[in-house]
Amino acid sequence: MTTKHLYVFITVLFISIGASAQSISGLLTNAYNAPIPEAQIYNQKNKTHTHSDDDGKFMIEGVSIGDTLRISHIGYQTKYVVISSLTKELNIFLEKKSISLNEIVISPKLDALNLISDINIQVNPVNSSQEILRQVPGLFIGQHAGGGKAEQIFLRGFDIDHGTDITITADGIPVNMVSHAHGQGYADLHFLIPETLDKIDFGKGPYYANQGNFNTAGYVDFKTKKQLRESTIKLEAGQFDTYRMLGMFNILNNLDHSAYIATEYLATDGPFDSPQNFNRFNIFGKYTGNLSETDRIGVTLSHFESTWDASGQIPVRAVNSGLISRFGAIDDTEGGTTSRTNFLLNYDKELSPNSVIKNSFFYSKYDFKLYSNFTFFLEDPINGDQIKQQEDRTLFGLKSEYSQKFTNTSFGGRWNAGISLRKDQSNDNELSRTLNRRETLENIQFGDIDETNIGVFANAEFEFGKWTINPALRIDYFDFKYNDFLQANYETQSQSEAIVSPKLNFLYNHSENLQAYVKTGKGFHSNDARVVIAQNGEEILPAAYGFDVGFIWKPIPELVLNTAYWQLYLEQEFVYVGDAGIVEPSGKTRRQGIDFSMRYQPFQWLFWNVDANYTHARSTEEPSGQDFIPLAPDFTLSNGVNVQLESGFYGGINLKHIKDRPANEDNSIVAEGYTVFDMNIGYNWEKLSLGIQVQNLFDTEWNETQFATESRLQNETQSTEEIHFTPGTPFFLKASIAYRF
Repeated sequence: MTTKHLYVFITVLFISIGASAQSISGLLTNAYNAPIPEAQIYNQKNKTHTHSDDDGKFMIEGVSIGDTLRISHIGYQTKYVVISSLTKELNIFLEKKSISLNEIVISPKLDALNLISDINIQVNPVNSSQEILRQVPGLFIGQHAGGGKAEQIFLRGFDIDHGTDITITADGIPVNMVSHAHGQGYADLHFLIPETLDKIDFGKGPYYANQGNFNTAGYVDFKTKKQLRESTIKLEAGQFDTYRMLGMFNILNNLDHSAYIATEYLATDGPFDSPQNFNRFNIFGKYTGNLSETDRIGVTLSHFESTWDASGQIPVRAVNSGLISRFGAIDDTEGGTTSRTNFLLNYDKELSPNSVIKNSFFYSKYDFKLYSNFTFFLEDPINGDQIKQQEDRTLFGLKSEYSQKFTNTSFGGRWNAGISLRKDQSNDNELSRTLNRRETLENIQFGDIDETNIGVFANAEFEFGKWTINPALRIDYFDFKYNDFLQANYETQSQSEAIVSPKLNFLYNHSENLQAYVKTGKGFHSNDARVVIAQNGEEILPAAYGFDVGFIWKPIPELVLNTAYWQLYLEQEFVYVGDAGIVEPSGKTRRQGIDFSMRYQPFQWLFWNVDANYTHARSTEEPSGQDFIPLAPDFTLSNGVNVQLESGFYGGINLKHIKDRPANEDNSIVAEGYTVFDMNIGYNWEKLSLGIQVQNLFDTEWNETQFATESRLQNETQSTEEIHFTPGTPFFLKASIAYRF
């Protein structure tokens, strides 16, 4: 039997299984006549359930006249509907209301933890690009180029650098850049305007069949709004010559068609002695429309560009000696420029009430140029060690996914399968030694990279009463090509490799207030194409093996808890050495830890959130005492209290804490931890909002990013290895005013 015949047979089988059950369909909308996706529809009589799709549509099986359906969604008033007819489609309106943990139910879904980020966005909306990633529980970030470079990411005992061990997408568009000029997996999210953010889909660990490369510590998919409730103009101003302007404008807004445009401009000099001269411009447009009752199309266009100067990472000894201040620089000619243009086309086709196929095509044009100086005068005592990293990239691909629900008297569930293609063409990918951002002294790496990734996956969810079993399989194929311009003769060097990634997850939904789970799976991260070629195809796709065991629990209506114990084993850790243009393998590693999250609403107007994460991370191939993983955090804590009053007043105070951690393999150099408080306060009228934000409320001296680096200053005869750091923001006050119309 061919694959095509098997595919048709399975589809017909599942359709026939579902045809014998009574069902009813419906549509969920809000006050703006917009569909409501991902709401839970629960039959209180037979305890069956389903969720609305992206168009607000749903179908629930096994329904009888007189049954009561409960419809619930975060941020909406729970509604109860008594079934009076099985032939008439339900059109249900949900009323918006302040978030109440009392009404939240724990869905029997693999991604049920998303409700925590849903709560975060409702309680404390994102209004800066730095806050976007912080909405993921347990994820920490650090910036070390004044807002120009992608953030450094920490999660589950990983110093992920800019994205080596976490898959990041925005509306399905890949954010991670493979074989990037500045590091493998480089993920710059600054093209995303924070006020357009609608939902964060995330998962920790390598347990998700639709996630491929870099999905070891986890994945994050940012989803933007399909439509706006109203147009908005916003102005912000703060210390350090900081200004921001935002405009979001409705073009279309009805049940069948929606379109809007958002634009943002940000400028700041930052707290540094040498001004950052940072500015960023974003424009974003999105259209979503129904071509028919079963066909839906979406088009997204965006453009982003940014320029900046940077003071770089400075050595502790230069500050302690009084040579420079904490906000000074050894080489203030660092900085860069970057831009990205995105095009995304989505087409969804409903094949039947229980089956749908979703297709997407994306195209990105990306440019990047960065000047850095990590070691000052270590290599070149005359000209200094400044380097330039540059590339001109075209990125495109597609994804197609088929989903089918099924049910009978014994069990129900769904299965889905998909294919994906991603192609990266990085032209003039360069690492060079430079002088004063003007003169190129030496080319270290220079060439064209062509990298192709084809992925296929199949995933099933079988529901047996309170149990859900989720087996899945993913296969990825990579083709790496490199033309090295530094070789005397033209030659296209190539390597290829494939990897199979099985997953198996178990959920036990004891009730609407308790879900226990065991997740297991294999993931991987790819190596840089230049290193793959240089090493003749060794360590191309090292695997990661993990498991989680934990629960999500509402012991009382106002409290949501999540606790998990996890382990993750990596076949090969990657450390990028930027000034050498290589990715160094650092051996096998094992991490284990405990995650804890709490969301508590003791009063309707008061929210308390806690995210605490402990990790024990070690190399498995080194002796005890020499097996520390540099910069791997072992304890992080986020804690916040937020107030939302019906009168319109809001405010909050939030804490972020990271413990001291080893900066090298024997822990002889320590990266200092920190505890920093942020605050916000404001008032919302019907059309107008005023707000004040304070970063680093108590003006704490803290180091945002830190590295153990060997360097030499111009007046030194010997080099020194010690902590080099970027100082964290001092007390920083900014105010905002927004008008909605």
